[in-house]
Order: sequence, then C-alpha cells, then structure tokens
Amino acid sequence: MVLPYPPFDITVTTPRLRLLGASDEQLERLVPVVREGVVADGEVPFDDPISFYEPSPEREWRWMKAIWRGRSRTEREWWRLYFVVEVDGGLVGMQDLIAEDFTTYKAVSTFSWLAASARGRGLGREMRSAILHLAFAGFDASEAQSEAFVDNDASNGVSRSLGYQENGTTWATRRGRPCELRRWKLSRATWEAVRRTDIELTGVEACRAFLGVASGGDEPHMG
Repeated sequence: MVLPYPPFDITVTTPRLRLLGASDEQLERLVPVVREGVVADGEVPFDDPISFYEPSPEREWRWMKAIWRGRSRTEREWWRLYFVVEVDGGLVGMQDLIAEDFTTYKAVSTFSWLAASARGRGLGREMRSAILHLAFAGFDASEAQSEAFVDNDASNGVSRSLGYQENGTTWATRRGRPCELRRWKLSRATWEAVRRTDIELTGVEACRAFLGVASGGDEPHMG
C-alpha cells in the first residue's frame, strides 16, 4: 500500500523515548507545550526567524505554519523531517532532520527543542542519538552537522559528548542582533565506532523511496 505521506510513519525507539513522525494529530498534542513556552525570560537559544520568542497565540500559529511550509517543500533536492519526542506517553519537544541535495552530499543537519520541564535529564542527548541513528543507519548518511550559539552550553555539550568535531564558526542573528555560532560535524566513521545496539527504526523504507534515497537502510533494525 502506498502511504499518503511516508514521513509520518517513521518511528525511532530508544530505551528512553520515541521519535514519532509529526503528523497534525501529533502537533495538536504538542500545542500545550508550545503554548506554555519553550524559552524562559532572558533565554535566546534560537536564531532568527523563530516563533518561540513571540507571545501566545502568535507563537503557536507561526510554529504550525513553519512546519507546514517545511512539509510542502519536501523534495529530493531539499527535505526536512519533523518528529515529536515522546517520553512516558507524553510529548516534550521536537527533533528535526534536514538535508540539502542528500543524494550528492550524503550530509544531514539537525534541529531540536525541549520543554523546560524536560531539561536536565539527558533527553537532549538521547533524542540526538536517535535522530543520528535514523540518519546513518536508516538513510546511509556520511556526515551529520550541527550549529549552536557559542553560549548555548547544552547544545554544544550534546554535540561534544556524541563525538562531533568542532568545524569553525559562523554568524546568525537572534532577536535581530548578530551572534556567533559554533559549527560541528560528525563523520560516519566516528558514529560507527560508538554505534548503539538499542535503537529501533520502523517505517524507513517507504520514506527512503519518497525522498529518493537509494534502498539499503536498516529497517527494522536493532543496532
């Protein structure tokens, strides 16, 4: 059976959480978390444009519209897969996987956020591990990239702990002001050296075909 939108059917399962394809039903479940607020006063972890600095309900509206725009653009030359993060049956954030001309470069980048109430428990590292497993084991990526403002200790700490190497700096704006970003990259060889055996992928093959990624990924897969 041909699935109407294969990215919705991907699930990545670790011992601590699940990444679920972010259908509208899943996004609706996540709205209360976004409405409550993803950033506290004085926190500016995201570059522009981002909806999370806006007041409610503009925050929720812009957040939803940005995801819909990303979905509508999905094609072989550029794609962004959106996942909600489920922990103990509740949703606590999102983890995205992004690629440009993946068939040529085999490189991906990631973006994520967590509810304030879910931080400090190692979930950021666990959800990054999950999405890296999808990229490398599921889609046969050669490299993963990440960026974070130089003062975003949590995100930079996750990259460092997972074996990423620093890859220079660049600039972006947050709330309209220029700030320095630290760039990171993780090679397939480095990931393979610490590859986990307790992460399961389902629904990947249909999505590979949808994205034009050559067949051969690990699905279903433990390890």
